Amino acid sequence: MTGRDRTESLLVRRKLTRAIADVVRASMTGYLETVAPLLRPATVLGDYMDGGAKESTRRADKAFKDLQGLYTEIASSKPYSLPRDLPAPLRLAGVGLEITAVDTPYVIESGAQPRTIMVRSPLTWTLTYAGYAPSRIPDLLKGKARAAEDVTQLVVAYLLMHVVMANSPGLMQLFEALHFPVTSTTVPEFGALPITRIAAAITTERPSDAVILESAEMTGMDAFEEVVRIEDLTRLRDPLKDRVLEIARQHVPELV
Repeated sequence: MTGRDRTESLLVRRKLTRAIADVVRASMTGYLETVAPLLRPATVLGDYMDGGAKESTRRADKAFKDLQGLYTEIASSKPYSLPRDLPAPLRLAGVGLEITAVDTPYVIESGAQPRTIMVRSPLTWTLTYAGYAPSRIPDLLKGKARAAEDVTQLVVAYLLMHVVMANSPGLMQLFEALHFPVTSTTVPEFGALPITRIAAAITTERPSDAVILESAEMTGMDAFEEVVRIEDLTRLRDPLKDRVLEIARQHVPELV
C-alpha cells in the first residue's frame, strides 16, 4: 500500500470513528444521567458520607472498609505521601458525573531521537465525580505549595467512584448489557490510584508507527486519534439474546 493509499484509508476510518463516537457518547451520557443518583457515594456508604442516611448496613460497612484499605495503601505511596488517617464522615464537593477522553503517551523510535505522540482512545473515557478530572492530579501533585487536604480530597474522590462501582454489581451488569463496560485501571504517573473508565464495546486501534508519524507530520501536532476496528462492528453481541438462544437450544434444538 502506498503512502497516499494509507493516508486516504486512515482519513476514511477516522471520519467513520468520529461519527460513531458522536453517537456512542450521546447514548452513554444519557445513560449516565439516568443512573447518576445511584452513583452518589451516600447511596452505597450511607452515613459514612457527610449528609448520608443515618443507617448502618453491611453494604455500607463493607464499602467503607474497602475504601479505608485502599486509602491506607495509597496515602503512604508515591507520588502522594498523605496522612494515613481517613476520618468519617467523608465529604465530596460535587457528586455529579464527568467524563474525560483518555490520552496515552506513545513513544516511537524516529531517527536519532524518539518521538512521543499523545494517542487518544476516542471510545474510552475516564469516569469521575464532577470537578475531579484526571488533569487535576498532576497540577496538584506538582504544586510547590500543594495542600495535603486538596490532594487527599482528590484521592478520596477517585476511591469513592471505584468503591461505589465495585459495590454495585447490578449497575456493572447494566452497563455491560448496554455495551458500555466499566473497568478499573491504573496509570504509571498516578501510582496505585484506581482509575474508573467506561468505554464502548467497540475496539479502537493504532495503525503502524509509520502512519502515525505521517499523520503527525501532516497535522503538525504530536497527537493521534485511534480508529475503530471495522470487524468489531459486526461482532457486537446482545447478552440477553445470546442467553435466550442458548436456553432455546437446550429445550428445542431443532427450532434454533
